Amino acid sequence: MQKHNEIEAIDPASRILCIRNQNVIVDADLAVVFGVSTKRLNEQVKRNIKRFPVDFMIQLNPEEKSEVVAFCDHLRQLKFLF
Repeated sequence: MQKHNEIEAIDPASRILCIRNQNVIVDADLAVVFGVSTKRLNEQVKRNIKRFPVDFMIQLNPEEKSEVVAFCDHLRQLKFLF
């Protein structure tokens, strides 16, 4: 019998945040939606950067990171959120 990876079921709409007047999903949450690791998601984006709009990614400043972590307790463990 073949084993299947268990993918955490989340509602992507529940992970949308408003940052800089833009609706965004943190890479860790987007990776869960696609069933891949955050590292793998970011690798693929970097390899295929020309396929994404210029404003596809933003980098959070320390203040924004603090606000996101305070609002989204599940992101407290992330190392590279800014």
